[in-house]
Amino acid sequence: MSRDLRVQLIAGVIMIVALVFSGAMATQVSASTGRNRLTYMDSAEEGDPPQVGLGIAMGAFRGLFVNMLWMRANDLKEEGKYYEAMELARAITRLQPRFNQVWVFHAWNMAYNISVTTQTKEERWQWVNNGIRLLRDEGLRYNPNDMLIHKELSWIFLHKVGGYTDDANGYYKRELAAEWTEVLGAPPAPTPEILRSKVAAVEAYVAWLRPIADAPDTLEAAIERTPEVATLIERLRAAGGRVDHKLVEFHSFYMAMESSGRRGLYESQMADREKTVVAIAADPELAEAWATLLAHLRRRILLDRYNMEPERMIRYTQKYGPIDWRLPAAHALYWAVRGVEQGLDRATQANRKDWDFVNTDRMIIQSVQELYRSGELYYGYLEFRTGTYTMWDAVPNVHFFETYGSILQELAMRSWAEKNRIGGTAFSFYSAGYENFLKDGVRFFYRRGQRAEAEEVLRIYRTWPGRNLNITNTMRIQEDSMTLEEFIAGQYDTQRWSSPYVAQAEVSGALQGSFSALLAGDGEMFESQFNFASQFHAKYFEVQSVGEVTTGQENRRMEQLEPDFRFLAGSAFARFMSMVDFQYAERVYDLAPQDLKQFAYDFLQGRYREGLEQVTTELGGRGFEEIFPEPPGMEPFRVWYMTKLAQRSEEGRDVEAR
Repeated sequence: MSRDLRVQLIAGVIMIVALVFSGAMATQVSASTGRNRLTYMDSAEEGDPPQVGLGIAMGAFRGLFVNMLWMRANDLKEEGKYYEAMELARAITRLQPRFNQVWVFHAWNMAYNISVTTQTKEERWQWVNNGIRLLRDEGLRYNPNDMLIHKELSWIFLHKVGGYTDDANGYYKRELAAEWTEVLGAPPAPTPEILRSKVAAVEAYVAWLRPIADAPDTLEAAIERTPEVATLIERLRAAGGRVDHKLVEFHSFYMAMESSGRRGLYESQMADREKTVVAIAADPELAEAWATLLAHLRRRILLDRYNMEPERMIRYTQKYGPIDWRLPAAHALYWAVRGVEQGLDRATQANRKDWDFVNTDRMIIQSVQELYRSGELYYGYLEFRTGTYTMWDAVPNVHFFETYGSILQELAMRSWAEKNRIGGTAFSFYSAGYENFLKDGVRFFYRRGQRAEAEEVLRIYRTWPGRNLNITNTMRIQEDSMTLEEFIAGQYDTQRWSSPYVAQAEVSGALQGSFSALLAGDGEMFESQFNFASQFHAKYFEVQSVGEVTTGQENRRMEQLEPDFRFLAGSAFARFMSMVDFQYAERVYDLAPQDLKQFAYDFLQGRYREGLEQVTTELGGRGFEEIFPEPPGMEPFRVWYMTKLAQRSEEGRDVEAR
């Protein structure tokens, strides 16, 4: 065989092998690009704006055409033509889904501009939620590592939904809480152990999420794990029920109804098909099948509808604290942290300036602050879903207090503006923020009656090596020599009367301290804490209402706290009584003033009367009225209370008593 022939044969073999491998690789690459949406669309779909078809037809000139659309969309927004701008933005996202600015523009337009042009709070929420879904469900699927989209999504949750600048914010909060009660089920009940111990709280919240994280990915796998799931599905479908997110929503309603004293009323209003599904849910032989099926459905809902990972949710709970996913700040924290993590995986020395770690980390710290200030939620899901006005009580969660300090250095080291500035410098924004946070903590624990904790936080404030040096040594020495009482008094003399967040923390902290004093049988401490709450409440509204002409913004700041202190304190007392074990409830009720007893009486009646009467009939002993005697004036009180609720509803004024 000649040398030329051998070369040709070898070349031919190499070519054949290369063709085989290229064919296999092309298939894999094509599948990967499709899975990860790495290709631009090459055909218009029904319902697309006409600009989409035109842009596709322009071929190589598509980029120039998109630039023209982008400039036109900005002009339309400036002219107040939000719907037209939205149509153009939609066309751009179809033509160039990797253009992160247009996703943000589009979402902001819906959540902030279009929402406020609608007539009802339900319509407003629809547009705000549309903006959230656009970034979370679409923008991040095309751009999973884009920090700008993560940051803007976090901002909408924290500012638009969790803030108070929109006068429909109370409705947004209730809708979000209802939605996530259904997605995940009710969170762990606030037992005394969970309230006292961060470790116990985190363990409980991880245990709440763990079945979802470990759930089967498919229905087939769910049936393989628990064969009775097949029977459950068959019975549900025979009853006309759906095996998807609607089943999860219905089961959440059923579980809330089960624990309600008004179950009979709710069941009487159900259709026959719903009653059949309730009977299936109550079948004890299907309990394990329900647990497996619901965990599977919730896992798929998180992954497919919300673009969220249950394993990541658990990891963040372990790192930051017992995150209640019914709260806007919980989602703000999730998306900000996820954005940073995705950016860290891709950031290098060469491209690090392209990643906005500074502002995204600020979203993290603000979310943690908000979870401390209002991270423990008491919310009437059942009442809200049945169209009844319900309170949304978000009170401070002390477990997030230490989280702030534990993550501070990590965030500062990622910031070019703060790196190596904490400690020994004239001024650092992170240091200033933490110092103010510690001062708030001293006041909060003191007014709760937790003097030892207040002393410890004050010690941390005075000895923390990262303190700013922008005040004189004389002032620092004077402040550090104060007693705890002098330090507290000095804080109120100089600052922070006008902050709704501080007011919420101070008033709710003092009320919680006063109720805890009743548990301990300390009437004097109760009076002290309760009077402080009343005085701070009055001072807050006095400061808010004086000065210049009241603006809409100032009105909304005033609305962050229930203006009627009796209503606020009574609602907080009823909530407190819902957490107290029966063995302590009688003691607290006996010591409480008549005004507070009126708020708690009907709740206690619904919770204990039937059981006590049954026990009394069968075994003897004290009845409900002997243990919890009806306070005087209950009939006028009930009329007053229902009038208050009606006024809130008629005024469209949602009040958060935190």
